[in-house]
Amino acid sequence: KPQGSDDGAGGGPVESESIEPQLTQEEKDAIGDAAAAAAVPFGIRDAMVTPATKVEFGDYQCNAAMGLAKNLGMSPRDCATEIIDGLRPLIGSVFEEPEIAGPGFINLRLKKEYLARAVGQMGDDPERLAVPLATNKKKIVVDFSSPNIAKEMHVGHLRSTIIGDTLANVLEFSGHEVKRLNHVGDWGTQFGMLVEHLRSEYPAALNVETSQDVELGDLVALYKAAKQRFDVDDEFKTRSREAVVKLQAGDEESLAAWESLCAASRGEYQKIYHALNIEELEERGESFYNPFLNGVVEELEKQTLAVPSEGATAVFLDGYTNRDGSPLPMLVRKTDGGFNYATTDLAAIRHRTQFEDGEKADRVLYVTDSGQSQHFEMVFAAAKLATFVPTDVSLEHVPFGLVQGEDGKKFATRSGETVKLKDLLDEAVRIAGVDIRARLEDPDAELSLDAQEVVRRVGIGAVKYADLSMNRESNYKFSYGRMLSLNGNTAPYMLYAYARICGIVKKATGHKEGDIMTWPESSKIIVSDDSEIQLMRNLVKLPDILNEVESFLYPNRLCDYLFETSQLFNKFYESCPVNNAETPELKASRLSLCTVTAGTIELLMRILGIQVVERL
Repeated sequence: KPQGSDDGAGGGPVESESIEPQLTQEEKDAIGDAAAAAAVPFGIRDAMVTPATKVEFGDYQCNAAMGLAKNLGMSPRDCATEIIDGLRPLIGSVFEEPEIAGPGFINLRLKKEYLARAVGQMGDDPERLAVPLATNKKKIVVDFSSPNIAKEMHVGHLRSTIIGDTLANVLEFSGHEVKRLNHVGDWGTQFGMLVEHLRSEYPAALNVETSQDVELGDLVALYKAAKQRFDVDDEFKTRSREAVVKLQAGDEESLAAWESLCAASRGEYQKIYHALNIEELEERGESFYNPFLNGVVEELEKQTLAVPSEGATAVFLDGYTNRDGSPLPMLVRKTDGGFNYATTDLAAIRHRTQFEDGEKADRVLYVTDSGQSQHFEMVFAAAKLATFVPTDVSLEHVPFGLVQGEDGKKFATRSGETVKLKDLLDEAVRIAGVDIRARLEDPDAELSLDAQEVVRRVGIGAVKYADLSMNRESNYKFSYGRMLSLNGNTAPYMLYAYARICGIVKKATGHKEGDIMTWPESSKIIVSDDSEIQLMRNLVKLPDILNEVESFLYPNRLCDYLFETSQLFNKFYESCPVNNAETPELKASRLSLCTVTAGTIELLMRILGIQVVERL
C-alpha cells in the first residue's frame, strides 16, 4: 500500500510492502535475449585506433572515448581518462604516458627505448625485418593479367599484371597460401574464324602430328587477316561459325589448330612476363571451365534464378536496371545456345571455392579495369544467391583506371593504335640507357653486361613503379620523362636511395671495388639525434603498412611509405655522420639504421616486383 493511504483500520500512515515481480525463467531469458539483440556491440572499429594524422600528435591516436562517453553518461575527457587508466599497465613498456587532447582524443607516442629495440629486432631478421606472419592463414586466389589468345598484350594488361602480382606478393609475404591464376581468353566465337584461316594458310596446324612444328609468325597480323576475310567473305563466315561448333564438340583438327594458336600466343606473352619479372602465374583459361558451364545454367534454372529472356537465358538481380528503368539481364546462355562471360565466371567461382579439385579459397581477388565493376557486382551477387560460394568466402573486385597519354586522352600511337606492351617496355629501357650513357665518361662506349642489367632494371622498374605509385582506381597519364626522373616518388629515385646506402655501408666497412655486398651485423641502437627517432618511427610502421595493403589492396601505400622512408633517411644522414661518428658504438648504431633502411627498401621493391641495384 502506498505511504499515507488510509485503510480505515487506523489513522496513521503505514509502510507499503515491497513486492518484486515474479518472472519465470523463460520470461527472464526472453528479456535477456531481447536486450542482447538491441545492444550495439563494441567492436574493433569502435576502438578507432589509427596512425596519427600529424607528427606532433604522436604515433597513434585513439578516438574511442568520443563515441563511448555518450553511452556511459560521461564527458569524453573523463571517459578518455578511464581508458588511459586501463591502458597504462598494458602499454607502459611501449608508449610514453598517453596524452588527452581537445575534447577527448588520446595521443600515443612510442618510447625511444621501444623504437631502438624494435629497429634492433628488424636488423636481427634481415629476411622478414621482424614482420610477423599472419595468425589466420588463408587460401587466396589472385586472378590477374588475362591476355587474349592471338592478340598482343597492351597497356591495360600491364596494369592488371603488375597490380595483381604485387598484391599476390604482399599476401604471400604475410604467410597466406596464394594461387596466381591467369584467366586467359582462349575460347569463343573468334576461334572458329582463326581455325578456318589456318586451314587455308597453315594446313599443317590442323594435323596433331605437325601442329607443334608450325611457325605462325605475327599472330596479330594473322588475326587481322582472318577478321578481314570474315567481314567480306560470306562463305568463310559460314565455315567459321561451323568451325566453332566443331571446336566445342572436340573435333581433332579444330583442337590441333586451336592448340597451335594457344602455344604461339603463350610464347609471346611469356616474354613479357619474363621482362616484368612475373613468376608462378598459372594459366587457366576460359576453356578450362567448359565442362562446368551447363551445370551452372541448370542449377540457376533449378533455383528459378535463371529464366528465359527473348530467346536467351538470363538472371535478373534486384537493383540492376537499364537506362530506361527496365530490368538489366545478366545473360548466362545466348540465343544460339552458347555461353557468356558471366557463365564462365560463375563456373570459376564454384571451382575456386567449392569443388574438391579446386582451391577451396577463402578469398578471391579479380584484378581488372573499372569498366568491369558492374559485371563483377552482378556475378558475385548471383553466386551468393545461388549458393555457388560459401558464406564465409570473400569475392573482391580490384578495379583500376585507364592509362592515358600526357594529353589526358587515350594512350595510343601517333596513328591512333593501341600501344603494344612490348614496345612500351623496350622504349622505357632505351630511354634509361640514353640517360645512363650521358653520365658516363665516354657516352659512346659499349656498356658492360652489368651496366646493361642496370639499364634494364631502371627502365622496367620505372614503368612498374609509376603505375603502382598511383591510386589504382585513378586514371594516370603515362610519361617516360616523369617515370624515369631521379626526382620525386619514382623508381630511379628509390633505386638511387638504395644504391646510396650501399655506398655508405661499403665505405664504412672497408669494401673494395668489386667486392660482394655484405651487410654488417646488427648493433645496439643509440639515439643521439631527433632525425634518428623520426626515421625509426617510420621504419617500425612497416607491419602496419603491409597489413593495410593486405586488407584494402592499394599498392600505392607501399610506394608512399618507401618515399617517406627515403626522405627521412636523407635527413638522418645529413644530421648524423656515419663514418665520422663520435664513437665506435655510435658508428655501429648508425650503420644498423642504414642496414635496416636498405633492407626495408629492398623488401618493398621486391614486393613491387622491382629489382634493386647496388650502384647507379
